[in-house]
Amino acid sequence: ERLAHHVLQMPPAEALAFADAIREVKQNLRACRVCFNLAEADLCDICSDSRRDRTLLCVVEQVRDLLAIEQAGAFRGVYHVLRGRVAPLEGTGPESLTLDALADRVGREGVREVIMGTTPNVEGDATAIAVMRRLEGLPVEFTRLARGLTVGASLQHANRDMLADAINGRQKF
Repeated sequence: ERLAHHVLQMPPAEALAFADAIREVKQNLRACRVCFNLAEADLCDICSDSRRDRTLLCVVEQVRDLLAIEQAGAFRGVYHVLRGRVAPLEGTGPESLTLDALADRVGREGVREVIMGTTPNVEGDATAIAVMRRLEGLPVEFTRLARGLTVGASLQHANRDMLADAINGRQKF
């Protein structure tokens, strides 16, 4: 509704340019054939970058999660986008995810570490478990993104799960 109101407020030329941009996105963007990131060709920019560490693979639920990690600028491995998460209450099970493609890829490409970049909640943990079960028997180490307090967070405003993760994942100072 807000988008419709915004478009109605745009000058006609701007609205038509916006419509053309939407058309171009629908015509030119597709899923990368390797990782399911957004791509204009068969491979996305990350999969086609020879400087990436292909032995280090971060599994994320959605493309927007990949983009968030990329913006941090600290990860130089590759990704795999699951295109969803395990959410039984929403009718989404492991069979809805790109797990078969992930297993084929891990077995074929010499991945040594799979980082679970799933959301730190019940569905994200269920998704990470589904990934681990699907990759069972493959010679990879499983890790997950660190959890706990964010920089600048106040202890009094942190919830108990966040504090528990922070205590359990503590590091040497």
